[in-house]
Amino acid sequence: MTTQAHPADSNAPQDDRPQAAITVRIQREDFDTAREIERLSAADPNVGAVVSFTGLCRDEGGRLSALELEHYPGMAEAEIERIARDAAARWPVTGLTAIHRHGKIAPGENIVLVVAASRHRAAAFQAADFLMDYLKTRAPFWKKEHLRDGGTGGWVDARETDKKAADRWSR
Repeated sequence: MTTQAHPADSNAPQDDRPQAAITVRIQREDFDTAREIERLSAADPNVGAVVSFTGLCRDEGGRLSALELEHYPGMAEAEIERIARDAAARWPVTGLTAIHRHGKIAPGENIVLVVAASRHRAAAFQAADFLMDYLKTRAPFWKKEHLRDGGTGGWVDARETDKKAADRWSR
């Protein structure tokens, strides 16, 4: 899903800056980080900074064989797009990309990618950090651990440290 923030949207920037290109995808297959960075940075000749974050599946000390991610199709994309629009309203970014995988993901594989492009680094860093904090704490995904011993570790909740990091944006 690729959209342009619309000026009539209450969350859209209210100044004269160009509208940010927002891309949100939830997919089973892996993504190409370099290609996504190139796509976003090439979209605007005024891009002076691109910040990316790639989250990987950990093996949790050798005990995890896979992390299974489930989501509510349609709702998850809409919620992530909503928070991306909020980021574009807060910081002068030229583009934001959020890609989140679902299904069984093995340790070392990519789970999530956030890319923020802007004229200046501060806005790109802040927008990427904001979007990632949201994805870690409030995006509608459910994570289940699959253990190397054949059992399941159960469903994973957001960590308290992640919740505290996200809380800083509501002040």
